[in-house]
Amino acid sequence: MTNKKLEDMNYQIEKARKQLNELAKEKPLSDPKVVEISQLLDLLLNEYERLKR
Repeated sequence: MTNKKLEDMNYQIEKARKQLNELAKEKPLSDPKVVEISQLLDLLLNEYERLKR
């Protein structure tokens, strides 16, 4: 796997993480938008780990 692909994935992960942290300050963790971003972050992290192998 190319470093560029991993860098792109890392950028997306950090962007989602930031978004999740900001949302969690304003809304309850059970809010649908918070759950949606959390699930997206999970998918990104799983894909990142898969690509590293």
